[in-house]
Parts: sequence; structure tokens; C-alpha cells
Amino acid sequence: MRYRRAMNTSPPPGERIAKVLSRAGVASRREAERMIEARRVQVNGKTIDSPALNVTDSDRITVDGKPLAAPEPPRLWLYHKPPGLVTSARDEKGRDTVFDNLPEDMPRVMSVGRLDITSEGLLLLTNDGAIKRKLELPSTGWLRKYRARVNGRPKDEDFAPLRKGVVIDGEKFQPMTVTLDRQQGANAWVTVALREGKNREVRRAMAAVGLTVNRLIRVSYGPFQLGDLKPGAVEEVRRRVMRDQLGLDGDAEPPVGTAKPGKRGGKTTPNPRRSRPPQRSGS
Repeated sequence: MRYRRAMNTSPPPGERIAKVLSRAGVASRREAERMIEARRVQVNGKTIDSPALNVTDSDRITVDGKPLAAPEPPRLWLYHKPPGLVTSARDEKGRDTVFDNLPEDMPRVMSVGRLDITSEGLLLLTNDGAIKRKLELPSTGWLRKYRARVNGRPKDEDFAPLRKGVVIDGEKFQPMTVTLDRQQGANAWVTVALREGKNREVRRAMAAVGLTVNRLIRVSYGPFQLGDLKPGAVEEVRRRVMRDQLGLDGDAEPPVGTAKPGKRGGKTTPNPRRSRPPQRSGS
């Protein structure tokens, strides 16, 4: 009788090369994959052209001939995005971006989701791709809260369809929590809480019930609050808070504090360490 040898299905040791490059602050994982395909990365003296490779601490990795730096510890920042900034690395229309206006001492960071150009408020920034994905995954269901100013004199019952969940242009929106706060002249302020991150979700939802949003402020993302953070300012989240909220290991505290806003009213010189890919649209 013949016996078939059992196949070894255990994954190779180590981590994917693009993930290692991302954690070392070289680029986002997607950018790192493009760098690999462009044959800019070498492992143990051999140029690679595919990101389908696991590496360990014993492997020697170089990028453009330079040794890979030690991985940066995962960090997270709260940023008060002012209106008028684009949440992308570069803008084809030449508009100011969030990353052009960060303090010069910031390391390379990525945004967690995004806010559109006219929206303002809390934007999370991180240097770690795993944290970014964990905060963005729909399955985690992080609650996002917004204050929206809408034109008109809505009544509380006008928001009933949004509380039940609506379908807009064939796309299903999960039920939202909507609270009518106060009337202010020709406008009304409402608080909206949702657990999705669809493209321009709050604006589209309000339009579905006949209301136009003329100001939109994100005030919280999960347990992280905008609080009294000034527009354009950045505040680092303490390591202890990251550990408690995101399940990180270790107790080391990074430097904390509120950084002054970056340059406004014109382009700053881009910092190459802060280059990042365009992000998915937000509310």
C-alpha cells in the first residue's frame, strides 16, 4: 500500500518583507511593495522583485543600497485637521495637504482613514501600518462621532430613516445615532454617531433626508477625543493608553505633549519621511 507524504502547510518563519519595511518607517506597505517591484530592495545581497517573501531578524535588508534602520516603536497622534487641507501625500491640484502642515519634528506617519477637504476635527495619525488597519477595519466597529451644521429647520422625526438605515445610490448605510441639538438662525446643529467609514457618509446621509451639511467636525474616533485640541495642533497618545485601547504590549512611554501647528497659508518643504499614499475618502 502506498502512503502519501503529508504536506508541510505551516507558514515560513518571519514576516512579509513589505510589512517589515513599513514598520521600519521606510514607506507604507503598499509603497514598499512598489519599491520591491522596482528592484530597489535587497535581502542578503540579492535584489528581490516580489513582496511574497518572509524575512527574519537574521536577514540583511537594504533599500537603495542602504541598511534598513531599526523598527520604530508604534505611535499614535491626535491631529485637529483644519478645513481646507487634503488628506493625501500629494494633490494633483496643488492644494495644501495635511502632511505638508504637520510640525517638522514629526516622523513619517499615515492617516487613519481621512476627512475630506472641507471637513475638520479629529484625524488619527500613526507610524504603524498594523495600528492603521486595526482602527480602520469595519469589523472592529469603532464609533465615530461628528457635529454637523445643516441648513434648514429639521425636526427630530426627519432623521428617522437614518436611524433605521438607508440605501443611497444602491449602497446600504447602517443605522446611525442622530441627535438634534439646537437651532441657530437658518441652520441647525446635529450630532451623528456611526460605525462605518463610507465615502462622505454623513454628508450623503443628510442629503438623503433633504439637508445640506455646511460644516462638519469629527469630535471622536473610538475612545480618542478631539477635546480642546486647537486647529492644526498635534498631540501624541500615551503608550499606556495605546496599550489599554489597542492591546499593545510593553509599558514604555514615548514623549508626549501638544505640538504647534505646521506652516499655514502656503506650502512647506515636504519632509520625505512623511511621504504617504492617498487614503480612502472619509465623511
